[in-house]
Amino acid sequence: MDPQTALSLVYPIGIGIAALGSGLGLGKAVSAAMEATGRQPEASGKILISMIIGCAFIEALTIYALISIFLAK
Repeated sequence: MDPQTALSLVYPIGIGIAALGSGLGLGKAVSAAMEATGRQPEASGKILISMIIGCAFIEALTIYALISIFLAK
């Protein structure tokens, strides 16, 4: 099997795993933020900012995985 065929088979699986991990991570982050806001409503501003920064990092990793396909071809 030549390298191009191997990449064509492996990259969709890798992107699927990256998307699954991103979805699970974002769900966990939002769930924890909503739980924390329910426990301490007065700290909702700080919790929201922390959650948004964390979600941006999670999404950045998923976008890096997507961009790697375009760079590899």
